[in-house]
Amino acid sequence: MKKIFCLSLLLIGFVFISCSSSNNNNDNEGLFINVGPEPKTIDPILNIAADASVYIVHAFEGLASKDKNGLITAGAAESWDISEDGLTYIFHLRTNGKWSDGSPLTANDFVYSWQRAVDPKTASEYSYQFEPVKNAMAINSGKMELNTLGIKAIDDYTLEVTLEKPTAYFLELTAFPTFYPVKKDIIEQYGETWTMKPETYIGNGPYVMIERNIDNNIVMTKNTNYWNYSSLVPEKITFVLMDNATASVAGIKEGSLHFSDRVPAQDIDTLRAEGLLKLVNRLGTYYYAVNLTNEALKDDRVRKALSLAIDRNYIVDNIVKAGTPAGAFVPYGAPDVNGDFREVGGDYISVKAEDYQKNIEEAKRLMAEAGYANGEGFPVLQFLVDSNREIPTFEAVQQMWKEHLGVDSTISQQEWAVFLQTLYTDKNYQIGRSGWTADYNDPMTFLGMFLSYSPQNHALFTNKEYDSLLQTAMNTIDQTVRMDAMHKAEKIFMDNDVIIPLYFYATPTLISPKLKDIVFDSLAMHKFFYAYIEK
Repeated sequence: MKKIFCLSLLLIGFVFISCSSSNNNNDNEGLFINVGPEPKTIDPILNIAADASVYIVHAFEGLASKDKNGLITAGAAESWDISEDGLTYIFHLRTNGKWSDGSPLTANDFVYSWQRAVDPKTASEYSYQFEPVKNAMAINSGKMELNTLGIKAIDDYTLEVTLEKPTAYFLELTAFPTFYPVKKDIIEQYGETWTMKPETYIGNGPYVMIERNIDNNIVMTKNTNYWNYSSLVPEKITFVLMDNATASVAGIKEGSLHFSDRVPAQDIDTLRAEGLLKLVNRLGTYYYAVNLTNEALKDDRVRKALSLAIDRNYIVDNIVKAGTPAGAFVPYGAPDVNGDFREVGGDYISVKAEDYQKNIEEAKRLMAEAGYANGEGFPVLQFLVDSNREIPTFEAVQQMWKEHLGVDSTISQQEWAVFLQTLYTDKNYQIGRSGWTADYNDPMTFLGMFLSYSPQNHALFTNKEYDSLLQTAMNTIDQTVRMDAMHKAEKIFMDNDVIIPLYFYATPTLISPKLKDIVFDSLAMHKFFYAYIEK
């Protein structure tokens, strides 16, 4: 099956290159962008994947948005007022805000959309992000009615939002896709299929879908009904849906592709020397998910040993050739009261090259203490993965586990949509590759994933003190109190070895030398609103 899968990807890549070549893409045909394969969904409220978020931010816009420097600015709302206690926000929507079909965008559209997001029937995996909004979690757990959510349309262009508690990062949330508006009449008429056709994928953002070709591409053009239409540069953006790094390189070199974050790791140095590759910083962490309820992994000593046995410097320097070895969960770049959260918190696993041998010795001791000296009696671990490009990293880890701990493991590869289902919904796995890119610039976006009630808690981690500390951090806008609580929570998280962090992201990205003015986003939701091909 693996050989067939690989050959299929190559075939898809060659078809793409062939078609592109025959079409002789030129500057007049717009931009050709590749950020991943066919997405599981492009419904703003249901999406959990960074690549699909790129399509969504082009078609939709939240109350707030982000400028070219990543700072919060006006979006669908032209301004807002915040009460002194930080509990009430009054958003003033633009009177010229419209849906892409020309109908007016109103405050009631946000009321419907936010209610849909927290409705337990919707089963949004990002519903927990609405926790700051009054009654959101009670509604999501079925204890209160939808109409009790803390959002109210005062009139067509005035929206009142009431929070449960002051939330320092609330405006950041309103710029994230889960908080975007969706069109009630479209969803009620077409249900789950509304995202599949241009005539029903109606948004309020700068671009509008004109083609949706499954496993091939998503084509968008300027939305003439967008309030800031005059600022948009590319007339047309074609998002090429593929996961073939070899085809991406060929496409960039021949000019049929302008941007791709699918890069052959073995070619990174060469591509960088050729001026075709840039390391794009991301506020994110690549890690291995661990199922804490699995019989083989229940013992914390085993999880810690598996983590310590990994040479993170080798992986960063020789395999992924990007990023920074991770000795904790929250990456560099997240703010603290003064400075950087990671720099203040330090490492929980030493990633110094000179300490690796000590890590191995400690890992061996822990496995022996757990009753598995030299791996004797320990079951074969199954590693869940979705993509060929992830396999070389795990093969290195696989060898480290075998050599240092005597632990055997196998690889189980699944198609992307099935992989997400297995990891996040069914949670039927032992260890799987995973990663998290921040939803907003605050440590909470990482630590909040593993609250006991979070749908993102694929580890099934439950710790009352951890939950309590994060509640403290979510109940105040006092940054000193917040950061202290989150540092303590992260220590509990890392002491329990809930995940195995490998490295902090810097994404190798193929970019045509002709492509200019991309708005790079630390959350990986890159914008091509102002991008152009240099003549």
